[in-house]
Amino acid sequence: MKADSDGYYYFLTYSGVSLPLKLTSPLDPNDLANRNTFFRARYDEAERLLLCEKMVYGEVELRHAYEYRAEGGLARALILMGEDETEVLFDENGKQTVA
Repeated sequence: MKADSDGYYYFLTYSGVSLPLKLTSPLDPNDLANRNTFFRARYDEAERLLLCEKMVYGEVELRHAYEYRAEGGLARALILMGEDETEVLFDENGKQTVA
């Protein structure tokens, strides 16, 4: 996988319904010119997904931002779709506690 100069990685889609999203079908940054819809993502040094944005005609349609616990488990997801923002919290066992 290759990141662009801003540190973004690009994908065609995702699979599953659990958080964090599982991005699939990597795209080379040079292949985006002819795409109307794709996902762009940033990862931390442990290769955990920090930010995922669905890009549609150059605009962010959906954004997921993730925070992790020191041991690596997902602690918080902030989901923004249009004007609607949802915060989802997870306990130390990875179980959703608040949505």
